[in-house]
Amino acid sequence: MAAERLGAVILCGGESRRMGRPKAWLPFGGQTLLEWMVDRVWLAMGEGPVVVVAAAGQELPALPPGVVVTRDAVYGRGPLQGLAAGMAALPTEIALVYATAVDTPFLAPGWILGLVQQMAAAEVELVIPWVEGYRHPLAALYRRSVVLPVMETMLAAGQFRLSSLEESLRARVLGPEILRGYDPELATLRNLNTPEEYERALAEWPSSVLG
Repeated sequence: MAAERLGAVILCGGESRRMGRPKAWLPFGGQTLLEWMVDRVWLAMGEGPVVVVAAAGQELPALPPGVVVTRDAVYGRGPLQGLAAGMAALPTEIALVYATAVDTPFLAPGWILGLVQQMAAAEVELVIPWVEGYRHPLAALYRRSVVLPVMETMLAAGQFRLSSLEESLRARVLGPEILRGYDPELATLRNLNTPEEYERALAEWPSSVLG
């Protein structure tokens, strides 16, 4: 059976209140953080289209050819709206979608394809990490043909919690014992929400990022 086509959505339209400045423009590894994340996603996927979801009117750094930028035109609906917009902007032949935020610069090279392997081994529509009592829907893999209609139904009904999406899907939940096979330190799940977390990441990234 032919491998299913894989794409990715990077959400960068958040308000960055705790950081105090737009995360997409933060310097990281000689690039902006958004450029860095595009490169990390491509490294982890091997190939495949990437969609960046930004807020209406949000300025973005220059991005390489092949990256599609779409706008989350409805304010206040959170990451569920953004992820739906990103999935809708992917080419129709894309079957599997990796979702991430712009502030996860330690995405491990083996993470995305590890989730793809887990989905191939089970008849599910969502493969989602679960670590220390928390689900991570923005480090997860989705089956687009099923998930996008469910998202659109939720949005039309005024349901905006991304965490509620799992209730309508067949999901495979991965604990740390499996996830460490793809990322021993689970650094993929690390977000940069504050200036202090950003400064720590800058100090650590040369020794923390693999590949």
